[in-house]
Amino acid sequence: MISIICSTNRTNAVSKTISRIYQDILAKENAESILIDLADLPGDFIISALYENSGKNPAFNPIRQQMKKSEKFVFIVPEYNGSFPGVLKAFIDGLEFPSTFCHKKCALVGLSSGVQGGGLALSHLTDIFNYCGMHVLANKPKLAQIEDHLSSEGYIKSEGYQKRLEKQAKELIQF
Repeated sequence: MISIICSTNRTNAVSKTISRIYQDILAKENAESILIDLADLPGDFIISALYENSGKNPAFNPIRQQMKKSEKFVFIVPEYNGSFPGVLKAFIDGLEFPSTFCHKKCALVGLSSGVQGGGLALSHLTDIFNYCGMHVLANKPKLAQIEDHLSSEGYIKSEGYQKRLEKQAKELIQF
């Protein structure tokens, strides 16, 4: 089972659209996946599920368990202020350390409205996952100016962007 993490809690985020597209790509490759959308986190999880309250939030615990039992992950990461969203860091802090990520594998996809495609965000996140003992796939698509490459129907108009995601998904399955 591959867990796809939509790494923002912003409503109507482009990240969710890309997460669904990635889930469709995995399904075409016969890989089972589940989507974890950080917009669905309990509103109080920062207070009730972190640090000394770890494991005590009944609404957060099923998400925490899903993450722990997954062997592979895909993080769809929008660029916020030159890095990744703060809610993603808080989410990571709420997971069991080190067993959630240690010796597991992940793929990262960067998104941005600007021209860098979230490269700095992916670099920061790679450092964190390496610290946690997770193996990060080297192929990290950076989808710059993402809104220009999406249709109003929710698919990627850019053949190049679609092919990058498909290539990465195949590599993750083999990883």
